[in-house]
Amino acid sequence: MLHIIACCKWVIDEVYIKRGRGEEIDFSSVDWKISDYDRHALEEAVRIKDSLGGKVTVLTVGAENAVKGMKDMLSRGADEGCLIKDESFARLDPAVTADIIAHAVKSRLSPYDLIFFGDGSSDLYARQVGPRVAAKLGISCLTGVRKIAFKDGYVEAERSLEREIEIVQAPLPVAITVLPEINTPRIPGVKDTLLASRKPVLNLSSCDFPDYTVPAVRTVAIKAVRLDRGCVFFENNAGGISSLVEELKKKGILS
Repeated sequence: MLHIIACCKWVIDEVYIKRGRGEEIDFSSVDWKISDYDRHALEEAVRIKDSLGGKVTVLTVGAENAVKGMKDMLSRGADEGCLIKDESFARLDPAVTADIIAHAVKSRLSPYDLIFFGDGSSDLYARQVGPRVAAKLGISCLTGVRKIAFKDGYVEAERSLEREIEIVQAPLPVAITVLPEINTPRIPGVKDTLLASRKPVLNLSSCDFPDYTVPAVRTVAIKAVRLDRGCVFFENNAGGISSLVEELKKKGILS
């Protein structure tokens, strides 16, 4: 029986982010959601389970408010959850996040066959966690996957590159990061949401990770982008083009 792990992140919904005074960003009224990219990872895990059998464990690492996110994740077809929450996990960098996930998979969720990740997270989009977890576990990692097929004991995947599609194979167990084009995530119904609260969840905290280290990368500030418009107009002729070039040279854009 396949054991599939889908890793999802509970992130701020950017729709609710407002600009404050100057370069300040107002997070006072934000809501949270499953990272858009990770929804595709969870959906693919559930589709494979529905097709081939097995079970899906959805795993998330975050602060205390990730409890709400776990219920949302379970409502989307996962069989069980692994909730790793602690206020000290609110601002983890990809390296520490990968260490925590790898430790949890080794100590609590083994054996496993597939570990799914989104192509990146909606907030940082560092695209590091999947490959780092695979390296920690000593398994193969397929990135940028748009289609998956199963053969005898291995996975065949299509990877989107800049100018071509690459078809690769890897033995199980394997870590896979998926692109949004791989599927369309389901929208859970009322029944799915109600059943989610009855599914088993393994709760872990920082106490379960004695080797946990403080993130090496620290976010000092988040500022809004400021766009100043000069409102300089140029004629649509040779003279206007020359004036545009001179203006760009003055601003140091052209040399």
